[in-house]
Amino acid sequence: MMIKTILIVEDEAEIADALIYVLKAEGMDPIWVSTAQNALIELNATAVDLAILDVGLPDGNGFDLFKTIRESYLIPMMFLTARSEEIDRIIGLEIGADDYVTKPFSPREVAARVKNILKRAAMQPNTDTHLTKNGFNLDSQQMKITYQGQMLELTRSEYSLLETLINHPQQIFSRRQLIEAVWSSQHPSDERVIDTHIKSLRHKLKNIDAVDVPIMTHRGFGYSLAATS
Repeated sequence: MMIKTILIVEDEAEIADALIYVLKAEGMDPIWVSTAQNALIELNATAVDLAILDVGLPDGNGFDLFKTIRESYLIPMMFLTARSEEIDRIIGLEIGADDYVTKPFSPREVAARVKNILKRAAMQPNTDTHLTKNGFNLDSQQMKITYQGQMLELTRSEYSLLETLINHPQQIFSRRQLIEAVWSSQHPSDERVIDTHIKSLRHKLKNIDAVDVPIMTHRGFGYSLAATS
């Protein structure tokens, strides 16, 4: 098994040291930087498997850093922050984060969440391309989805959500099941986050085909991908 490299972007040395200790104990290779600028430099120089981002950094905002990283890298990312307000947590998840942990926290819990995220990433289908019969073309290796021949610009969370629906056409998923598929069963996310992602996905799909409605709502149950017409 290849050792996973974890980038920690945290300006508090004590917190970083605790995370480094537990991640090393779990057989991972943690790298610590204290600024957004150094995080981008490190990503350019090192193959990173996952990034842990503090929201409050001395030279910027962790949410902005996330967006910058996502422009060039598809690595999983999680937020680590002192902010406990629900709106901050929802923002972090809506922009595509894989997890969100508020301080104070248990370093071992963070390590467990990191392992869970990496495990889910490793379970992605190995097929190069899977062509469905309902207009979607799924490239699971490059994490790309086209709809009716046009590439969809998706966040990581939107990709994982749509991939789940594509791989299980007509199956009805509850919001909680989708949260577990996109993040984890232990994730504290409000189920409304799924509604926000579905709304965003539908908007992007309607920009390609304003008539077809591939994602179906089952009131009181959840969502599914429509049957092939």
